[in-house]
Amino acid sequence: MTYESLVENIESLPPLSNAIFLIQQLYAGNDDVDMHKLISIIESDAILTANILKIINSSYYGFYARITSVSQAVNLFGSRKIYGFIISYAIQEKIKADTTVFGVNSSQFNIICHLQSSLLKEWYSEIDERKTRFLTPLAFIMESGKLVLAKEIAKSNYTSEFKHGYKECEDTAEYEKSLLDTTSYYLSGVLFEHWKLDNDYVKVLKGLDYKEQVKSLKIQNYIDILNVVKTTINTKEVLSKNSVLKACKIVKAMGLDTNQFIKKALFLKQNYIANTRIR
Repeated sequence: MTYESLVENIESLPPLSNAIFLIQQLYAGNDDVDMHKLISIIESDAILTANILKIINSSYYGFYARITSVSQAVNLFGSRKIYGFIISYAIQEKIKADTTVFGVNSSQFNIICHLQSSLLKEWYSEIDERKTRFLTPLAFIMESGKLVLAKEIAKSNYTSEFKHGYKECEDTAEYEKSLLDTTSYYLSGVLFEHWKLDNDYVKVLKGLDYKEQVKSLKIQNYIDILNVVKTTINTKEVLSKNSVLKACKIVKAMGLDTNQFIKKALFLKQNYIANTRIR
């Protein structure tokens, strides 16, 4: 199990479906996506449509009435959040992996992704709505590299060793680097690069654990925002007192209001964590 073998596995993945490719083209460089075109493309793929509606009608969102159409979904969530759902579906369709190597099952893993996206939206939308729209889908899919890593671990003789080491380590990024000379977030960047997703998404993901290599102030700011999110909510800690306090140090270093952040984190915990098995 090496960095090279992980990259080879990513490069061997087949291209995304035609509908998802068209959706990528629709979003490329656009802040304002043509909603009618988006809905039309999604509806042209029956399996994609079914899976998007499945995500939206999950117990996590708890709608009283079932969402039955793509147009309803897009109007409720907005085009950027829907983009995150689409890419998440595409990734999980191509990469089947057992996430228990990270201490969480697939259902818990998906809830973590939802919570990361929700925290970013709840916290940062009052600070900068434009950046929030751009980063919300990325927060939802930034853990994708863990699927690549989990799939590779399952084929190796290191499953038990990795599980134990991951559970006991203080810094998961440093632990991954010590074994593979890379991290799961960097692998997310390689994956996104392979599928030609947003280039800024690639730069952010590759820089999350290698911030010293990032030269762009814009990308550094995006990384700081996502670092707050992944420190607060991750596969080892989900909105715990410890993880929120650690995240507050990053928030303070960014020159932002820690009290406002804590308020949003507690709101999210009260409204969602109580209804899950994650503690």
